[in-house]
Amino acid sequence: MSTFVPSSKDLNRKWFVVDASGKTLGRLASGAARVLTGKNNPQYTPYIDTGDHVVVINAEKIVLTGMKAQQKLYRRYTGFPGGLREEEFTKLLVRKPEAILEEAIKGMLPKSKMGRQMATKLKVYRGDKHPHEAQQPQPLEITA
Repeated sequence: MSTFVPSSKDLNRKWFVVDASGKTLGRLASGAARVLTGKNNPQYTPYIDTGDHVVVINAEKIVLTGMKAQQKLYRRYTGFPGGLREEEFTKLLVRKPEAILEEAIKGMLPKSKMGRQMATKLKVYRGDKHPHEAQQPQPLEITA
């Protein structure tokens, strides 16, 4: 037997569409990160990006369990003194629900060049419409 190492020619990336309606944020994010890294493929190799594309729709219908919806804060720093900005989950969900899912999924990817490249295969949309019909995405049910 010989060892099989996939190359860029061997990869046939698929497109998956995930409906976030009523799904828990963390469970959806971990399932999407698993597909983006390629850990669902039998040809997974840790040092090669073998992941598929993921399109998430209905980002505004994501849910959190317990009291997290009222207590969770998103922080960012502008780089200037006194520039720490905080926004509550409920306000960010109304203003920009895509950012919530993107941050959660990207946080579960590797912190390297390859992780940033994996993040480019993630597309998140507010409603149920997306411009990737030409790629014929397959529905993906993420259960945990």
